[in-house]
Amino acid sequence: MAAVETPPAAAPGAAPAASRKRRPKAQYVHAAKRARPGGSRQLEPGMCGILITCNMNERKCVAEAYSLLGEYGEQLYGPEQFTDQDESRLSGNEEEDDDAEAALKKEVDQIRTSTEQKLRRFQSVESGANNVVFIRTLGVEPEKLVHHILQDMKATKKKKTRVILRMLPVSGTCKAFLEDMKQYSETFFEPWFKSPRKGTFQIVYKARNNSHLSREEVIKELAGVVGHLNPENKVDLSNPEFTIVVGIIKNICCLSVVKDYILFRKYNLQEVVKSKEGEGQQDASKVSQEGGLDGGKPTEEEKVEEKTEVAEASDNHKD
Repeated sequence: MAAVETPPAAAPGAAPAASRKRRPKAQYVHAAKRARPGGSRQLEPGMCGILITCNMNERKCVAEAYSLLGEYGEQLYGPEQFTDQDESRLSGNEEEDDDAEAALKKEVDQIRTSTEQKLRRFQSVESGANNVVFIRTLGVEPEKLVHHILQDMKATKKKKTRVILRMLPVSGTCKAFLEDMKQYSETFFEPWFKSPRKGTFQIVYKARNNSHLSREEVIKELAGVVGHLNPENKVDLSNPEFTIVVGIIKNICCLSVVKDYILFRKYNLQEVVKSKEGEGQQDASKVSQEGGLDGGKPTEEEKVEEKTEVAEASDNHKD
């Protein structure tokens, strides 16, 4: 950071500093966003990634997530290839050194390149909720990667994390308003449910730091979209082919369509290594008895999340 210098004394007759025209504050904010390394650092529409819940220790959760995703990411996609958006632009400009403007631009670009974070395969961004971490992905299929992790952990029964609870892929994000979600899902659901494709499904819904959406309305609208894509798509709580996971955080909706949701214990890394053969089918039977499109009683970890959210809501109400 540059040292702070004392401004020089104003020359006689010069206008006071306070009277000079100042640049709008928003202009600085937008400039900071454009210069932010590695792109946006908070969850926003258009992102893909992995939503991870943890037990209080978010810093440790991020470290575990990087380690776990890095290990399995290399298995599926090979070693990470770093990209630098400015590198190619900076090469081949040697002949412009005589041009003062081009030389200055090159120097500025080089300084920015030296400080910018290279685009990474996995990058943590602000999720907007406590005990929730969002890892933005680049060049990765979130559903495929998370399914591979859970499949391996279930087979080996090897516990690889301590604070990570659930790991949910997010293949699409949009604004968390009913009309936006309906419009976005009409295209998003096509690879799984548009005729001639068809399948059985259930919908699971979780909202954090959001009070303007109705769980029942969201489920009804999204189920209607699936039915419109192909009337042969049917709800099945016993053994669905697909589970539509809807996660709301503030004004962002995270969507994914996953397989083996019940078999993999609601994508809970702590529980999947404990599960025994046949437990998935027993859980499916319990879910079907609960009824609804997202039946099933909350796990102990989910109860912890709910208690945290209640405390947050109480604090916000006091403020």
